[in-house]
Amino acid sequence: MSADAGDVAVPRTYPSPPVFLPVREGQEARPVLDCAGCSWLDQERRDARNRGDHSTASDCSVRIRRHPTH
Repeated sequence: MSADAGDVAVPRTYPSPPVFLPVREGQEARPVLDCAGCSWLDQERRDARNRGDHSTASDCSVRIRRHPTH
């Protein structure tokens, strides 16, 4: 007896096919001009990208978006 894809006795180990989200290029957080904190985070983000550390680059973008002084 073989298990077919529609066989109820075969448990599904995943809820559905994976969802592919588009890369949001062009929507990057922009640093505020003349803000030392934003300038530092922007430089840190560029350095992280140059070394392939995309997690830190993403964190910097979030911090720029949430910067408390603006």
